Amino acid sequence: MPFRVKFPLTLAVALVAVAGWFYMGYLGQIGPQWAVAFLGPFTVVSLWIFPEVARQPSDVKAPKKAP
Repeated sequence: MPFRVKFPLTLAVALVAVAGWFYMGYLGQIGPQWAVAFLGPFTVVSLWIFPEVARQPSDVKAPKKAP
């Protein structure tokens, strides 16, 4: 994934995680608030660590024709 796509996506995920943290705190939901606190940074880190899946031409199967 190109940097120009990955960086804005990272910012969007981080902003949604922060908003989710405050929203869960506003609702008084302590458990889900900590889940957001873990899953937000985990998603950002995994976005940068794990490579994008690239399909090779031999991986793509041709659709079968109907008889």
